[in-house]
Amino acid sequence: MSENQKNLSLGISPCPNDTFIFYALLHGKLKDGGFAFDHPVLEDVETLNLWAFEARLDITKLSFHAFGHVRDTYTLLTSGSALGRGCGPLLVAKESDGDLSEKKIAVPGKYTTAAMLLNLYAPECRNIEIMRFDEIMPAVSSGKVDAGVIIHESRFTYQQYGLKLICDLGSWWEDHTGFPVPLGGIAAKRSLGKDLLCRIDAAIRESVTWAVAHPDLAMSYIKKHAQEMEDDVIRSHIGLYVNSFSEDLGQEGFAAVIEFLQRGEEAGVFPRSSLPVALSCENVLTKS
Repeated sequence: MSENQKNLSLGISPCPNDTFIFYALLHGKLKDGGFAFDHPVLEDVETLNLWAFEARLDITKLSFHAFGHVRDTYTLLTSGSALGRGCGPLLVAKESDGDLSEKKIAVPGKYTTAAMLLNLYAPECRNIEIMRFDEIMPAVSSGKVDAGVIIHESRFTYQQYGLKLICDLGSWWEDHTGFPVPLGGIAAKRSLGKDLLCRIDAAIRESVTWAVAHPDLAMSYIKKHAQEMEDDVIRSHIGLYVNSFSEDLGQEGFAAVIEFLQRGEEAGVFPRSSLPVALSCENVLTKS
């Protein structure tokens, strides 16, 4: 059985933006795209990042930092991504002063975009501790670490832990590049072939459109995986991370991704690649 005949393996995060985007595709709300998924895996994005190094899944959510390492195996799809303005990781601490180079700083995974943005912002920071994203705020609050880079819904709740904002790394990126911050995307194995990849891409785009048109119908599925998040936080999360870039990266979105990859290459974070960021489907800019 060839790769484009088997059921496809899929991994996404349990975060509301991913479950919102993929609900229609995974629950039979769309027309048949000529392919089927195995039971999807919902895992923390850093787990998915590490699995991408092993090429474990056919289609996967991953951080753009991790994507820079696996471009030989995976191509970026034009739909399903998380980019935007005012939605980047935050560097927080109990106290807002002090030399960052002396601080022990928690990041939500070695290959997360959050970790790379911290590296670009403050390369002098070397005392880094890897934690799950949901463990970072308690660790900073308790003094286990001096500071932390927080993502997802944490940007809405960090003040409840008595924490202060040191730097909005997303705003820093926007100020220095002029681009929206590229957080995570959906990648698929290049070996699946252009035709199947483009059909998968179109199906994810249709799933985003369906979700935006029916925002409340997926709520029970989203809440099931949202770690007891309050409804207003779920809606804020979706409103922040699901936008026009999620439907189609377009020229600005691709330019942001390419800028991010180039800066990572120049900083020696991941190897240079001559491969296109994505395969060319109709009206999609893919030149790297």
